[in-house]
Amino acid sequence: MSTILMASHQDPVDLWRDCLAKEMPELEFRAYPDVGDPREIDYALVYWPPHGLIASLPNVKAALSIAAGCDHILADPQLPPHLPIVRMVDDYLAAMMAEYAVYGVLHFHRDMHYYRREQLADRWSRAWPLYTPDTAVGILGLGAIGGDCARKLGAMGFQVHGWSRGAKEMAGVTCHSGPDGLLAMAGQCRYLICVLPLTTETQGIINAELIAAMPQGGYIINIARGGHQVDEDLLAALDSGQLGGIFLDVFNAEPLPTEHPYWQHDKVWMTPHVAGELVPRSCAKSVAANIRRIEAGEPVPDLFDKTRGY
Repeated sequence: MSTILMASHQDPVDLWRDCLAKEMPELEFRAYPDVGDPREIDYALVYWPPHGLIASLPNVKAALSIAAGCDHILADPQLPPHLPIVRMVDDYLAAMMAEYAVYGVLHFHRDMHYYRREQLADRWSRAWPLYTPDTAVGILGLGAIGGDCARKLGAMGFQVHGWSRGAKEMAGVTCHSGPDGLLAMAGQCRYLICVLPLTTETQGIINAELIAAMPQGGYIINIARGGHQVDEDLLAALDSGQLGGIFLDVFNAEPLPTEHPYWQHDKVWMTPHVAGELVPRSCAKSVAANIRRIEAGEPVPDLFDKTRGY
């Protein structure tokens, strides 16, 4: 029998316990700070765990992320360097994030930002809609989430472009790669969606150079990580008219400080990092499957690659 320790300051511990019990009844569940004997812990299921916690578990076999990204685990300076880290890859999570991204595109595409301003000004007026088949959307990141975004937007009739660091092929998507491909794609797209993992290469990728390459009056939706965006460049582009609006679910500082200019900017639409919520009923299946793979000595497809950063 294996033992798992959950450590998260925001996730529903009791619900996780119940869902894991259904998927893997033989798994013993413990919740931080009730660690018990640390030598008995085989797996750490974590989101922003206290620094040093994982290192204090001498027999831990893997750290399992309660998030699509693993930056919250890597932030621990005492993290054992060779410990396997398993990403949370869940179809329902990907679908939720794709829904949010599509909503962000449709919000601007159907001029909801315009109509909201008109409503607040007590004005009855209409905006002329764009022709969807002539409208291009660019997706930064072509993993599970980006692929779902592409399929949903393509089904609605948009021209779909996608960018990744390395060359990829995806049905129904015009694919781009590398630095030159990024700017070339941006130049064709009215909307850009960021679903990239945050790495040293993608830090600050939504910057003045990328924004300047877009057609004037374009829109950006970021549901990945706040570290992808340069706030000063976004604000300058909004004020100059280079960008018509932005839809942000992630920020460089969370919670967003009350004095930040995003709060009162009329071209900024934002939510508090809720684009993709991990639903234990679905995610517990992924956790149980990966534990079984590790116990059986089988390859783990969702293993974090430290050389690539995701």
